[in-house]
Amino acid sequence: MELRIPPSVKREHEELHHQLKTVIGTGGKTGEMAGRVERLLHPHFEKEEEYALPPLGILPDLAKGIISPEMAAVVPLTDRLKADLPRMIAEHRQVVEALNELAVAARHEGKEEGVQFAQKLQLHASGEEEVTYPAAILVGEYLRRVL
Repeated sequence: MELRIPPSVKREHEELHHQLKTVIGTGGKTGEMAGRVERLLHPHFEKEEEYALPPLGILPDLAKGIISPEMAAVVPLTDRLKADLPRMIAEHRQVVEALNELAVAARHEGKEEGVQFAQKLQLHASGEEEVTYPAAILVGEYLRRVL
């Protein structure tokens, strides 16, 4: 079974990357701080796209009661997410610290797009901790019980 990240989630990550590149391109301290965010964010997004987000791709089928033995491929991914959850959240904390510095620099330099990006990415990180990661873990736990 090919596991796919839900298209809306994938697009959101792509859009965040694009917006970050734009903020980096503004230069100055804002661009420098955005570059720091990028260095922290890129490896984190790679992990998410490897094992945290693909389990969400089968949620529509599960909601319809469609379950197949191939879905068991999700369980090792969600087990990995569950084991790595403290590290993933710690990485969010590092990113948020960098975003706070980015917002300060952007305000000081009058670069509203930097401030808005920092706020948007902070909200994204909160949503992952509150909804995305728990939902992915629940997918694996549910499948472990029904398969």
